[in-house]
Amino acid sequence: MKRQPRSNPRPHSAKAVRTVSIVGTGSYVPEKRVTNDDMSKIVDTSDEWITTRTGIKERRIAAKDELTSEMATKAALKALEQAKVKPEDLDLILVATATPDMLFPATACFVQKKIGAKKAACLDISAACAGFLFGIEIAQQFITSHTHDTVLVIGAEKLTSITNWTDRNTCVLFGDGAGAAVLQHRGRAHGVISTHIGSDGQFTDILFMPGGGSRCPITRDNVDKNLATIHMLGRDVYKQAVTAMVGASKKVLADAGLTADDIACVIPHQANLRIIEAIADRLKIPLDRFLVNLDKYGNTSAAAVAIALDEANRTGRIKHGDYVLMVVFGGGLTWASTIIEW
Repeated sequence: MKRQPRSNPRPHSAKAVRTVSIVGTGSYVPEKRVTNDDMSKIVDTSDEWITTRTGIKERRIAAKDELTSEMATKAALKALEQAKVKPEDLDLILVATATPDMLFPATACFVQKKIGAKKAACLDISAACAGFLFGIEIAQQFITSHTHDTVLVIGAEKLTSITNWTDRNTCVLFGDGAGAAVLQHRGRAHGVISTHIGSDGQFTDILFMPGGGSRCPITRDNVDKNLATIHMLGRDVYKQAVTAMVGASKKVLADAGLTADDIACVIPHQANLRIIEAIADRLKIPLDRFLVNLDKYGNTSAAAVAIALDEANRTGRIKHGDYVLMVVFGGGLTWASTIIEW
């Protein structure tokens, strides 16, 4: 008689429901600082112009031979150290990035090799600036389903490698860096309480990189057209970013049964201070409850909220028992939000 397979190859209904907590964080930014005054020597701009429109004062720039995977590895090792987790105990490595070392293999595989996480499955997440929180959601699903026990989520970017240094509207915005978090089940802790991810492909044309993929390979004929650089319609991005991030924040608050007054700290995507101020106003959360570090690092895409989370953790900005709201927005359009109990 033919053997019948299980209806669910990974049955876990009899197992206790598992919570998921962030048990360690880490971050890394390159040494080189580029100030707004430095930028004024590259394009027609000024410190006043950049600061009033974005809130950015400086950004970090990776060395030419410094790879996304190397920055990711440095952040990962700090997170693993804090979590007291050995690389060989990792089950899954997720790297959120728009600037992978190469199209394939996944940057996560390079990180695996560098840290010696021999048993971990590896994959990259392409959700632009929202990628790190997409990774948190994916990690949560693997852990709550009892499929994996320990997941490393990394947001890492070398955005300056795809920056058009002749476009003053975009080149002043971006920086490089990486942030990481280790997730596990931790008994008697809520950890990740609610998450939300979303996308709207109707807006693929307001924040994108047109060249470099199969649709528009870089050739001898178009290499000078800056197609493999970031293109952005600033006003449209601002409008959609505010709408999406406010909606995503309200969604996870409702799902968690919490109100804005319950949130001790908001860690938003670090793209533009005006966007953050608009979100604070619409959510009626005082701006002093928002962690803002874009003045130091600029927009580091998928790394931004991960770097900010590590800063909040290591400086004591967030404390045990605090409710923390993280919310992000990126090209695609993509957006995501998460509420955690620290």
